[in-house]
Amino acid sequence: MEVLIAIGILGGLGLIFGLVLAVASKVFYVETDPRLDQLNECLPGANCGGCGYAGCGGYAEAVLKGEASVGKCSSGGNECAEKMAQIMGVKVETVARKVALVRCSGAKHFDENGVQTAGAKMKGTYEGIEDCLAASKVAGRGPLACKFGCLGFGNCVAACKYDALKIVDGVAKVDQEKCTGCMACAAECPRGLIVPMEYGKDVVIACASNAKGAVTTRACSAGCIGCGLCVKICPQGAIKVDGNLATIDYEKCVSCGLCATVCPKHLIADAKIRNDADPIPVLTKS
Repeated sequence: MEVLIAIGILGGLGLIFGLVLAVASKVFYVETDPRLDQLNECLPGANCGGCGYAGCGGYAEAVLKGEASVGKCSSGGNECAEKMAQIMGVKVETVARKVALVRCSGAKHFDENGVQTAGAKMKGTYEGIEDCLAASKVAGRGPLACKFGCLGFGNCVAACKYDALKIVDGVAKVDQEKCTGCMACAAECPRGLIVPMEYGKDVVIACASNAKGAVTTRACSAGCIGCGLCVKICPQGAIKVDGNLATIDYEKCVSCGLCATVCPKHLIADAKIRNDADPIPVLTKS
């Protein structure tokens, strides 16, 4: 009998609490805009942060509130932007596809005797934690002689959700066909070497060193020495040397490739004459 009473009491309490919760859900119900779910469905759900928000949900909320424009999702591309624009009743321009560029061509090459013949030189043997951030903290800003070069421990590779990065000969390489331009890799590079670049650009200068030419030469066989030959030969005025480093203005560049033919360091790569399987310049290109 006592057991039945206990069961009855618990059942009654459960019923009361259930009613209270049901009433509370009605009283405190906050109506949500159905467009929020629709916007979330348009997004890829990668939560890469490339749009500048913590995740896809955060970006969708910002668009709904008018705090962000459509077209910021590089992973979703034009299709995503167009769907979001339809939901919000706005117009959107074509979203130029972006991919990551690792601004380093210091891939290390060795002869049959193990002697380094090209690439970024090491100051010594590094035996610390195999992590780019940790390596950048050791004496002299890391084990590389070039303080601007890729450390090659793969923090960016681990951050990429699309398997678009790999370490080749000590330098991070990007597979442009897999890269979505989310730039999650850039946030993990302690040297700030990874930047966005419009997809499909033929001519690339993959270097970030603004050291003087002599200093760069001692540290890396492929670094830009700021000689200016590329500037002189460019018929479009698309290249400039600023702080001993050549950069390309892609608004002016017509991909003629003349700059690549005069670079004494073979640093400037032209996709029209390099192996399409290698999306980032290599030192052996002539």
